[in-house]
Amino acid sequence: MRTIAILTAASFLAGSGLAQERKRVSPHEKATIDLNGKTITIEYGRPYLKGRKAVGGALVPYGKVWRTGADEATTLTTSVDLTIGGLAVPAGTYALFTLPSENGWKLIVSKKAKQWGAFSYKESDDLGRVDMTARKLSSPVEQFTIEFDSAAANKAMLKMSWEETGVSVPVAAK
Repeated sequence: MRTIAILTAASFLAGSGLAQERKRVSPHEKATIDLNGKTITIEYGRPYLKGRKAVGGALVPYGKVWRTGADEATTLTTSVDLTIGGLAVPAGTYALFTLPSENGWKLIVSKKAKQWGAFSYKESDDLGRVDMTARKLSSPVEQFTIEFDSAAANKAMLKMSWEETGVSVPVAAK
């Protein structure tokens, strides 16, 4: 009898996790680049504006750590040691957060890769923080986008854009 209750509870919990996956509104995508023959991948949720104010508003408030996408924290997986804006990032998997402000943004690389949003974010888990260059875009971006622009065999620019804001930081393979 006890075994049946445990199995029933386990089935319910597993089923509710699947239901959560189906309720997602934002698609999930990957931004990938090869540097020095090694792959760097960022996985993230891509929320839409849908007429809302994002940057500096309720979705991405200034002065508060943002999950940098939708749903789970955005993750960076690299098979090569990197330098991101001067921060040494060893090969591995990390969560990426951002700290937006009116005067600039910071990229936060967290050693705790798997977490839901920024709800359990702790500064003590940071590998480090780097400044990002922010600029006003010439035309609005409806869906949050992360991409890499290749600069050389071992260098690229990591770019994020949403609404009328674009931010970027250089990435280099060691």
